Parts: sequence; structure tokens; C-alpha cells
Amino acid sequence: MIKLLPTLTIIAAIGSGVVGGVFFAFSNFVMAALARLPVPQGIAAMNSINITVITPTFMTALFGTGLLCLVLIAAAILGWSQSGSYWLLAGAVIYLIGNPIVTMVFNVPLNDALAAVDPASANGAAVWANHLNQWVMWNHVRTITAIVSMACFIFALL
Repeated sequence: MIKLLPTLTIIAAIGSGVVGGVFFAFSNFVMAALARLPVPQGIAAMNSINITVITPTFMTALFGTGLLCLVLIAAAILGWSQSGSYWLLAGAVIYLIGNPIVTMVFNVPLNDALAAVDPASANGAAVWANHLNQWVMWNHVRTITAIVSMACFIFALL
């Protein structure tokens, strides 16, 4: 296991960076572009994104990195006296909480609520306004935690 640790840490850093990059794009321009559309079109576009994002590649990046973090947490605890263990543990915990957990607890329920409304209704407009506010806020959390995790994994390797 100790021989695999640097490779697993590099993979976790790459996974965190990829996920952080995707979320960075949404936080910085994708959601702003969707907010400029008329409400029904914005809702339709976001619902389409929420369907098409479920690909093996993205799910592996998001949740596979999360699974890898579980392994890295165990390795950091078992090898606590090893150089970089603190950074490894910090990166893995930050990623797990800030990405898979935030996604499942906050972003997915907001996506489900958006998918359930009539985009042309007053309720649809209210849900969309809430979605733009809350979803983006939680996406900022995901962006920052993924990037911080990547940095921690890099520091663990130094």
C-alpha cells in the first residue's frame, strides 16, 4: 500500500482538479449565462445539463475521487508518522465533505425540485430564482473545496 500511495495521491489530485474545474466553470459563467435566459429556457437548459452530466466519465471523476479519498483517509491515519499524512487527510476529508456529500445533500435535491416544476408557471419562476441562488452558493462550496483538496494532495507529495 505504501508504494501505491504517491500514485493514488496523484490520481486524487487530478480528480479533484478536474471536478473543481467543472464546478469552477458553472460558478463563473455557466449559471450566469443560464440566468440571462427567459425562465422557461433557463430551467429547460439546466434540466438538460442535469441529465447529460450523468456520464461514466464525470461520475467517476466526482464519486471515484470520493472513494479514493476513503482509501487515502485510511492510509493517512495508518501512516500518521509519515511525511505528508496531515495534508493527505485534510485533502481527503475536505473533498469528501465538500463534493460528494454537498452534491448529494444540497445540489441534487435542488436539481430534483427544478425538474418537478412547470417552467412556465409562477412556481417555476420562484423555484428557478431559488435554484440560481442556492445551487450556485453550494456550487461555490464544491469549487473551493475541490481546489483546496487538490492543493492538499500536492502538498502531501512534497
